[in-house]
Amino acid sequence: MSRSRRELVAGAAGAAALGMMPHALSALGASKEDTSPQAILALFKSMPGDVSVKISAPAANGKPEFLVESNSSKALFVGSAFKSFVLCEALRQADSPDVIKTITAQQLELDASVWSSDSATFNPPNLIGKVSLRTALEAMILHSDNTATDMCLKHVGPDKVRELIASMGLKSALIPDSTRSFIGYLLGAKDYKTFTWDGLAASANQSIVNSPLNNVETMACSADDFVSYYARALQGEFFKHAQTLSQFRQILSMGDAIWVMPMPLGVSAFAKGGSVDVSGFHAMCGPGAMFFDDRWVYFCLTLNWYAPAAKDPGTVQAFAAAASRALALTKEAVST
Repeated sequence: MSRSRRELVAGAAGAAALGMMPHALSALGASKEDTSPQAILALFKSMPGDVSVKISAPAANGKPEFLVESNSSKALFVGSAFKSFVLCEALRQADSPDVIKTITAQQLELDASVWSSDSATFNPPNLIGKVSLRTALEAMILHSDNTATDMCLKHVGPDKVRELIASMGLKSALIPDSTRSFIGYLLGAKDYKTFTWDGLAASANQSIVNSPLNNVETMACSADDFVSYYARALQGEFFKHAQTLSQFRQILSMGDAIWVMPMPLGVSAFAKGGSVDVSGFHAMCGPGAMFFDDRWVYFCLTLNWYAPAAKDPGTVQAFAAAASRALALTKEAVST
């Protein structure tokens, strides 16, 4: 692979530029009346690479289960979507009736030990000092800020997040030690686990030698595992106190995937997406949940594809539009 770090960190910005894309939404060819699982899966038929889809609305209020799935057990690269696991563990450690007061009072160091690329909110190396855990968690989910993520990972411990993932039985989910160590591994740094800010800054034009999807330092998960996780976490299974669940939902309601692949009007949405764009490898992932008409819908829509260019906006737009349409059709089907 011949890909630069600049290409890598630009990936997340690619999905953010999508907007609503009404033309793409209307050109997908699915009839409004056809809300069957087959019609929903057909939206992704022309996508390149590996597509994984799972949309699950459990039976409730006398209405049957609605399930759409294809290739849902395959672990794919999910990018920043893993950050929801970090949020869950951070809130679990602070779990109490006074959780908001606790995470606001906890001050994290913002300095070279946690600075990372793609961090517009904390703007390294220009900001230094202390930031509340609450602010860091919100920046991690709302803006997908990598410095905020590394601050939170340092605070809770990546192995603690892995222990939580293991306790959930999510065998496909893999997280990095930090976003900075992830980049270091992609660059082939021997000391990727302790990759420094200076090393990162000096590597701007260095070629990437390892694929983002790997078995060493990556961000991966299957759609089955993401749906299992969200179906339990959003119901409070991993928290003892209602106040903590409320905070978990509140932060996820600001997630970037909600507007990158626009959710249907009239739903409460909870999501954290992820993406990457580098020469030869691209990914988009949108896992989360919708709540409407007293029904929950849990979903994970992931695409990994292998285009040679550093950016592939056409595929990014087509996948985001298909995902948005799939969720709109699901809402129609479940509401009927």
